[in-house]
This record gives sequence, structure tokens and C-alpha cells, in this order.
Amino acid sequence: MPKKESFLINRIKSIGFAFKGMLILIRTEASIKVQLFIAIVVTFAGFYFDISKSEWMAQLIMISIVMSMEGMNTAVEYIADFIHPEYHKKIGLIKDVAAGAVFIASIIAVIIAGIIYFPKIL
Repeated sequence: MPKKESFLINRIKSIGFAFKGMLILIRTEASIKVQLFIAIVVTFAGFYFDISKSEWMAQLIMISIVMSMEGMNTAVEYIADFIHPEYHKKIGLIKDVAAGAVFIASIIAVIIAGIIYFPKIL
């Protein structure tokens, strides 16, 4: 029976797999590239406008939610395409719902960005 790896080794491997997944997502998905660009822009805007700690928290939370939702959406699409490669009405519905979740998070992120930056710009 092979020796079981330690908890620490398994956690380190898990972090490696997660990092690999993040890089695959950034390299292969156009939508995450757009969201990453927007995240970089609003991060620079945060420094430029010297936003408060609570504004930073709101901004960073929304960046993480939108990008995480996009990653989950991509995973759902990959699974759906693997299970049923040709078009199927139910698979299309599943993909639309997953994309809708990203859209909801994106709309809220834009609203929060407006709340933070419109007063500073005007």
C-alpha cells in the first residue's frame, strides 16, 4: 500500500492545481481577460482617487466575485460541452443560467463602481 501524503503536501498540491486553473482561465477565456483588464483599471483608479478602506473592500470583493463567477461559468460550459458536445436545448439553458449569474455580479460591480467613483469624478 502506497504511503499517504501529509495534509500539508496535499494542500500545497491543491494550491498548485488552483494556480494552474487560474492561469488556464486567464490564457484561454476572452471574457476573463476583459474582466482582468477592468480590474486593473479600477485598481489604478482606486490609487489615483485615494479611495477609502471600505471602498477598497467593496471593490476587491466585487472583482473577486465577478472573476470567480466567470471561472465557474467556464467550468459549467466545459462540463456541459463534455457531457453533450452537440447542441441540446437543456444544455443551452444551463449555460445561459451560468452566464446570467456572471451578468448579475457584473451589473452589481458596475453599480458599486459608480457609487465609489462618480462622486470623485464629478
